Amino acid sequence: MSRIESTLGALRTQGRKALIPYVTAGFPFADITPALMHGMVDAGADIIELGVPFSDPMADGPVIQRAGERALRLGVGMLQVLGQVREFRQRNRSTPVVLMGYANPIERYEQIHGQGAQGAGAFVRDAAAAGVDGVLVVDYPPEECQSLAAALRAHGMDLIFLLAPTSTDARMAQLARVASGYLYYVALKGVTGSGALDTRAVEQMLPRIRRHVQIPVGVGFGIRDAASAQAIGKVADAVVIGSRIIELIEDQEHSRVVPIAQDFLRGIRKALDA
Repeated sequence: MSRIESTLGALRTQGRKALIPYVTAGFPFADITPALMHGMVDAGADIIELGVPFSDPMADGPVIQRAGERALRLGVGMLQVLGQVREFRQRNRSTPVVLMGYANPIERYEQIHGQGAQGAGAFVRDAAAAGVDGVLVVDYPPEECQSLAAALRAHGMDLIFLLAPTSTDARMAQLARVASGYLYYVALKGVTGSGALDTRAVEQMLPRIRRHVQIPVGVGFGIRDAASAQAIGKVADAVVIGSRIIELIEDQEHSRVVPIAQDFLRGIRKALDA
């Protein structure tokens, strides 16, 4: 059982919902990420999604795009992201960490550090050694990921996929054969941080998803406050929040980044547990 599976299983037994914050690695300061990860765990995060900076993030809106561009200017790439996870693991061996990003950084890492189809070589080896628990690659379709999924599972890691409001039943069944850990349901037809969240539409979609998928379902894109998190938490297994955290810390001084993220997440945690 992976660290993600055991964490979500324990929460299910307790009747609680998982809080999964997303932050871009190396943002807003190159050295802040491990401290920010620890701070979020202290504030109630159950799993951390760590964004790998990339220059062309097709699924992300302007907020996360800016964060990625800033991290890239600060010299943060896949190698540095894995180093940040290793640093986090020096003090925390239990909280799952998911790398969320795109194919290009993985493919480039393979070119530089080793060979293997779709990251099944050096990337998987080094991610496992660093303490990564899951990988979500936005632009790897499930029909192209069997070898990567097998390599990750062999190293105790999960391959996580996005599911959209437009996904067909056939697509859900296909994802169910490959995905592990949890499934990330994108609540909006658009990029991260865009549009208004329709909680009723999410409520109607999740039973349909669960007819095909047995693993937990997390919901993200558009959750910005305690009220929307609480509403989604009533029907989903996990709540994912990213753009709002990035907005809150974007222009802060170094010393204020962690406290501001913690204050926000404590409110979300309280709402989910209410």
